[in-house]
Amino acid sequence: MNVETGLHIGGGGESLDIGGLDKPVIRDPLTQHPYLPGSSIKGKLRSILERLENKPVNRPGGSGTYRYESDDLVDGFTEVKQGREKPPLLIFYDGAKTCKVCRVFGSTGEDCWVKTDVVEAEQLEAVKDSSKRRIAKANDGSRLGSFVEEREGEIGELYTKVKGRNATARLIVRDCHLQRESAEKLERVNTGLYMTEWKFENGIDRITAAANPRQVERVPAGSKFQFELIYTVEDASQAIEDLQNLAIALALLEDDALGGHGSRGYGKVKFADFQFSFRSLNQYRQIASGESGLPPIQPVANTEALLENFSQFREEIQQRLLPGNGGEA
Repeated sequence: MNVETGLHIGGGGESLDIGGLDKPVIRDPLTQHPYLPGSSIKGKLRSILERLENKPVNRPGGSGTYRYESDDLVDGFTEVKQGREKPPLLIFYDGAKTCKVCRVFGSTGEDCWVKTDVVEAEQLEAVKDSSKRRIAKANDGSRLGSFVEEREGEIGELYTKVKGRNATARLIVRDCHLQRESAEKLERVNTGLYMTEWKFENGIDRITAAANPRQVERVPAGSKFQFELIYTVEDASQAIEDLQNLAIALALLEDDALGGHGSRGYGKVKFADFQFSFRSLNQYRQIASGESGLPPIQPVANTEALLENFSQFREEIQQRLLPGNGGEA
């Protein structure tokens, strides 16, 4: 991952000393080198894919924020409270088994409404003291629903409130550490900060013209980080689509920003020199016995080339997923 404009992902320990940094970057406690947490990159890729798939915000995330999440492995409705005066919002979500976002990034189950026949067929655990309700989907093409009564003459399906199940993530995003050559260059740069730079900014009051100065610590442009993703094939029929969506998300991230203050020019990144490997259970056994496995997948120069040649990449992956090549693992 190449940093093309100064990048800021904040760490703890902000100093309140006069002249001190307002917003330091996160650093490795052993080496004091700046690094990029995998959680930050994974969260950004997830938010990009949510926008790409036009997912609704159905889960409160704290501090007045909302996000999207599948409440269970199967389709259903999230119930979002709106206070005492308003009826709750019912928002349809895609089950984590099929949701293109949650099957890759994982989801945490919460109480939700699932079709009663599905609840009975899969023997799901119903929420204590909850009754079955009829829910009708909106006719405007949105994901909203509403509770209805049979006497109202509206058609709705019978749902039961259940305890939602978790879905494990198929994707692992490693922390990104500086490449050795890049770290050596940054160690020689004298900016007044170790391996990073100051960015001085001023917020100007539009009425009084008073200045509000701040100092932000950034990873300098030109820094290069080792970037690693690991995708676990749990459903071979979905693997190609998942990998294609990840490739698109990486390309969109290049046109977006990573970290804070992206609208002010921070966090432009580029991905280069993609190296791919596929490891099935059989291949692990072959490595342990000293046998050679399948030939490596052709490397790709950048995200543009990855998207342009994804059909070839698809064929390579499909070949490896065939029975006998470890596709059953």
